[in-house]
Amino acid sequence: MTDRRNSSRRSQAWFGAQGRSGMLYRSWMRNQGFGHEVFDGRPVIGIATSASELAPCNAHLTRVAEAVKRGVWQAGGLPLQFPTMATGETLMRPTAMLYRNLMAMEVEELIRANPLDGVVLLSGCDKTTPAMLMGAASVDLPAVMVTGGPMLNGKYRGQDVGSGTHVWKFEEGLKTGRMTEEECFFAEGCMARSDGHCMTMGTASTMACVAEALGMQLPGSAAWPAVDSRRMETAQAAGRRIVDMVEEELRPSRILTREAFENAIRVNAAIGGSTNAVIHLTALAGRVGVELGLDDFDRLVREVPTLVNLMPSGTYLMEDFCYAGGLPAVMAELLGGGLLHGGPVTVTGRTVAENTAPAERVDSDVITPLDAPFQPAGTGIAVLRGNLCPDGAVIKQSAASPHLLTHRGPARVFDSPEAYHAVADDPGLDVDENTVIVIRNAGPKGYPGMPEVSNVPLPAKLLKAGITDMVRVCDGRMSGTGYGTVVLHVTPEAAVGGPLALVRDGDPVVLDVPGRALRLDVDDAELARRRQEWTPPAERYVSGYTWLYTQHVEQADRGADFGFLRGGRGHEVPRDSH
Repeated sequence: MTDRRNSSRRSQAWFGAQGRSGMLYRSWMRNQGFGHEVFDGRPVIGIATSASELAPCNAHLTRVAEAVKRGVWQAGGLPLQFPTMATGETLMRPTAMLYRNLMAMEVEELIRANPLDGVVLLSGCDKTTPAMLMGAASVDLPAVMVTGGPMLNGKYRGQDVGSGTHVWKFEEGLKTGRMTEEECFFAEGCMARSDGHCMTMGTASTMACVAEALGMQLPGSAAWPAVDSRRMETAQAAGRRIVDMVEEELRPSRILTREAFENAIRVNAAIGGSTNAVIHLTALAGRVGVELGLDDFDRLVREVPTLVNLMPSGTYLMEDFCYAGGLPAVMAELLGGGLLHGGPVTVTGRTVAENTAPAERVDSDVITPLDAPFQPAGTGIAVLRGNLCPDGAVIKQSAASPHLLTHRGPARVFDSPEAYHAVADDPGLDVDENTVIVIRNAGPKGYPGMPEVSNVPLPAKLLKAGITDMVRVCDGRMSGTGYGTVVLHVTPEAAVGGPLALVRDGDPVVLDVPGRALRLDVDDAELARRRQEWTPPAERYVSGYTWLYTQHVEQADRGADFGFLRGGRGHEVPRDSH
């Protein structure tokens, strides 16, 4: 085994210190049973884990951490596990997105404040992965991501059931009388039947794939199911690899380049990934100084077909995706078609092209070939502009109804998601299939936290009439497991005076996805008059984290990060107070 000892390592400012300071640092660590020899200058590797029973997607990460430790010890490092907060979308109110930036701050400060030479990031649910990447990028110590893996496929009455996606389907079944309460109660126990995050191509699976596409996760590791033994093999390999990365000084700033972000955007299109990737990638780019705008997400995907046939856009689930070849097979297809950059370096120390060379597509129904794709080029995320969204809005074309991508209809406006839900089941609700449901005050500042509320269920009377989709427009987000013709992330949001605040019932809303437009067909003079009458909502928070959030959060087109967190702050050793 290579001698990893080095007296100049960052961790040696603690463990190699002379006199009282060094004695304090080493002696307190030795109460855990560490012998003196582990403080000899070998790489000290932090294992940041978001394991929590309050975040079910992350609950198993303690076991994953043990596998990482084995790898670190094998490679001659010293592994030290530490907890971070867990932002689980399934339980947190009002939304886990409110706390993504807080988690990123915590991860950044914990890495910087402690005697670490590198870090392995263990995440699961959809906000934990970008939060950890954002925090680690701002410190810029060697880091590798290990996501916890998807659940096994759900099974209900002989059919595959997708987490999240079938929640919406079962809800519709309940509203229309096709399912009973008892059947729904039984079905929910069939949906999440193992450790892991959503097994649809929701945001958790999307961000795991995006982390791999960026080069921050080992090849193939995004897709192994959480309970597959190869998930633990991957974690152990990451533990070995991070020790080498410390030796090589392979930092996030070398990996997270403009070309890496372009690869991630195109991969997201090819897998039918979540619209939430737009916000998370934009925020991450801001941490490393890479200029990334909304228009990049439109321009870069126009030539990229959807290759992966997974829910919510398709049929299969992540377990099938894994066995079909996983993300390396998708990246190999794109690389072969000239749609990816092959040169960016990854956490392996090798390039994207070198990593994908051995990839094999095993099942062409799950991962379709480039020349016979699941959906044609141009069906990924589209970025819309117009007088209703001057700073942009997004729509996931692969999950929308083709006949609604060009639509004109009267607005039915709700000032909050709750206001809509209060009347959604009213048989007298004044809507039909042409109505455009507008929900506002669900943006970063307005809700606060920009919750996943945009894909509200259709009014019960329309579902009973056989209507399965209608246009919805919102300044909030949509779960990556969701589907429908839903315009998201309308920017600026209503709460800061965006045009969405000026819409009134009956106003004609024009959606033209091929023309990349979303507009309100109302005279400019009338809109100016309404703006004069508009007053901003009263501030609801005067202290605490939520006050900090509402005062400093940026709009969706800039990633909904805090402005004061853009850019990196490095890993300078704090002053020694001893």
